[in-house]
Amino acid sequence: MDLQLKGRLALVTGASVGIGRGIALALAREGARLALVARRRELLEAVAGEIVAAGGGRPILIVEDLMQDGAPERIAEAALAGLGAVEILVNNAGGSRPFKLDASEEQWQEALTLNFTRQRQLTHHLLEQMMQRKWGRILNITGKSEPDGINGAFCAKAAAHAWAKGLSREVGRHGITVNCLPPGRIMSEQIRRNYTPEYRQWQADHEIPVGRYGEPEDVASLVCFLASPLAGYITGAVIPVDGGLRRYQF
Repeated sequence: MDLQLKGRLALVTGASVGIGRGIALALAREGARLALVARRRELLEAVAGEIVAAGGGRPILIVEDLMQDGAPERIAEAALAGLGAVEILVNNAGGSRPFKLDASEEQWQEALTLNFTRQRQLTHHLLEQMMQRKWGRILNITGKSEPDGINGAFCAKAAAHAWAKGLSREVGRHGITVNCLPPGRIMSEQIRRNYTPEYRQWQADHEIPVGRYGEPEDVASLVCFLASPLAGYITGAVIPVDGGLRRYQF
């Protein structure tokens, strides 16, 4: 299937490792021109090297920490300067923040800023030029809706779902879609750090219907489809990529 992504202009945050890296490589294989954002230049350079070695164009590399004041505006400006426009935005940067009952206001603020506010700010910096072009794709890599306890990231991701749904109703007439993808257990640095091989195998055997943890490519494949012109009638959706792990029905 030709996803018609050749020459499309895409910005991916958190693109140096894990899901973000997988998304960047997949979009590059489809022929998209990329701007990639992460905190660590050496890891971004490694991703860029893989893309070029596979025959893709060298991406624009933007070294920024989204938690810093003014980062969304700087990222948007750098991406627009390097690509000329941004047609596809993949908000991937974020991270789990499990809390105890005595979590501080600073901890809550950090979790909400990293996992919701910065995505919203970056998106709104890029909306006007998408509306002028009458085409855009906004894809938010979010998180599960079944919190096991208090986790600041889950609360922020729930806010992202509500915001994205509302935004989709405002911008659909401009040819822009807005969707959220909550991943399940996708192999990454964080997964390997937080869960032992024994626990991962047990969970795959007992809790994940397809019988395995996912790979970044499992998320990237759906991102590429939703980013394409073929998915123009899918918007305001929350689509899990979790091998059936989550038990909610919609």
